[in-house]
Amino acid sequence: MKKIAILTSGGDAPGMNACIRACVRSAINSGLEVYGVDRGYKGLVENRIFPMHSTSVCEIIHRGGTILKSARCLEFKEKETRKIAADNLKALGIEGLVVIGGDGSFTGAKALSDDFGINVVGIPGTIDNDLAYTDFTLGFDTAVNTVLWAINALRDTMTSHDRVSIIKVMGRHCGDIALYAGICGGAEYILVPEIPYDIQKIASEIKTNKERGKTSSIIVLAEGAGNEQEIKTVVSVISGADVKFSTLGHIQRGGTPTMADRMLAAKFGVAAIEILIANKTNRVVGCKGKEIFDLDITEALSQKKQIDKNLYDIAALLC
Repeated sequence: MKKIAILTSGGDAPGMNACIRACVRSAINSGLEVYGVDRGYKGLVENRIFPMHSTSVCEIIHRGGTILKSARCLEFKEKETRKIAADNLKALGIEGLVVIGGDGSFTGAKALSDDFGINVVGIPGTIDNDLAYTDFTLGFDTAVNTVLWAINALRDTMTSHDRVSIIKVMGRHCGDIALYAGICGGAEYILVPEIPYDIQKIASEIKTNKERGKTSSIIVLAEGAGNEQEIKTVVSVISGADVKFSTLGHIQRGGTPTMADRMLAAKFGVAAIEILIANKTNRVVGCKGKEIFDLDITEALSQKKQIDKNLYDIAALLC
């Protein structure tokens, strides 16, 4: 293998730029030519492919987002569209492709490899931490720390005014951001889509706590775990508390990546290039503890993500 390309797809995640840098530098130092793809699979189809050099990734390790940008490309699900993308790569002599993204991005990569023989390797880049095969995805740690910052700031004002704060965080159908940030931020309640809860019981506990002198509380609400307005109404009516609601939204996707995400980016990037040099395809990289490993894409995507019940139980003991 002499030439490879790199693209980022799906939602951006802190650490993507650090990972692009790791891929580019490790590939060049291994004797490969490197190309970048502008705007993910859409750019691949539109032939927005350009050479990258070591200087192309200077001063990006600390930046959030992705210098390669990302875009939706629903038409990539069609084989005819994937053929255009494959032809664009082959015209430049590109044999391998690194895809940094989530499950949808990996599915597209596998189809490209299966149908047209492009060697592909996926790097899990998503703040949601919703891929079951790996302990952590790139960007998750930074997103959790962003939520922690918000919890700390909101707790100050909630305490000052004897209020209850409901903080809605991202994660799609995975409650990991809420769970990790809730534990580390000292939230009184953590609501995740994977585990049922009784909001009336929670509201009654808040009322009892208020009567005992605890006049403020933090509720971290994961995306997909319930309607925020309904939860706010129930808590307000039953507890009698002044309830405020905050949606953190896309602020969780941005910001300077943490040390953990930068280190993960370096390890994932180097591992991905080694896989392509070994002429493997349809692989994804991941981590278990301190170990970096690779796995077949189909096997990785077949694993069902589950909430860490032990962590959830710890949260209940600490509230």
